[in-house]
Amino acid sequence: MNWFRAGQQRELAGRIEASRNRIFRVAFAWCGDKALADDLTQETLSRGIVHISQLRDNERLVGWLLAILHRCWVDHLRSRRDHAGEDVLAELPADGPGPEHHAEAQETVRRVRQAVNALPPGQRQVITLADLEELSYAEVAGILAIPIGTVMSRICRARAALRGLLEPAQAPAEHQLRRVK
Repeated sequence: MNWFRAGQQRELAGRIEASRNRIFRVAFAWCGDKALADDLTQETLSRGIVHISQLRDNERLVGWLLAILHRCWVDHLRSRRDHAGEDVLAELPADGPGPEHHAEAQETVRRVRQAVNALPPGQRQVITLADLEELSYAEVAGILAIPIGTVMSRICRARAALRGLLEPAQAPAEHQLRRVK
């Protein structure tokens, strides 16, 4: 029976390692710094492997790891006492027919990352987990250890803030076209 448990733990450790890219994406979305995201990812995976025996439901591995990431992120924020994110001008390769498409995609990525980084940390976390990682509100509430109503209100405020930051500004009334009969 003991060899079965050891084999199961090795299999889970492999699944934890396979989750590295997903954990990194979330960490990067939360902090906006590739080096810090890498450190947070490493710390999350290390804690996950060390505490693998505490995982109660193997099917909830990703949610469990994201909860660990959340604790690592909170620990980092507490250690710095700095809750403001830095703007990141990240370059991601785009599949496009030419340089114009690539430049537009880069600008869109930059603007979205900048807008997400402008959100308060709590809103940044819920929007990342719900909209980018496509987790349910209940899963987000469980990962962040907050009520589902708080998740819903933060998502609503975050989406409204992102809309305001990303939609083009309305032209002043004096610059609008006038109707001519």
